[in-house]
Parts: sequence; structure tokens; C-alpha cells
Amino acid sequence: MANIKDIGKFFLFIIGGLVAIIVGSFMIRGTMHMWDKPDKAKTNGKKKD
Repeated sequence: MANIKDIGKFFLFIIGGLVAIIVGSFMIRGTMHMWDKPDKAKTNGKKKD
């Protein structure tokens, strides 16, 4: 049978991976919003000209 420490490391690995995915998704979403704002301003400026 596996040791309790091995099982704990396995669960810690899974939880750490899920946290990394969630944090990464928020970071990607934030950068996409940062990229969208200047693009919208540029397109509005081009349409006016």
C-alpha cells in the first residue's frame, strides 16, 4: 500500500495544478481586457478619421 505521505503529495500536486490553472485563467482574462481597451480606442479613432 502507498504511504500516507505519497497520497498527500499526490493530492497536493492535484490541488496545486488546479490553483495554477485558475490563477492563469484570470491572468489571461486580465491581459485580454488590457489588450481590448487600446484596440477599441484605435478603431474608434480610425473610424472618426
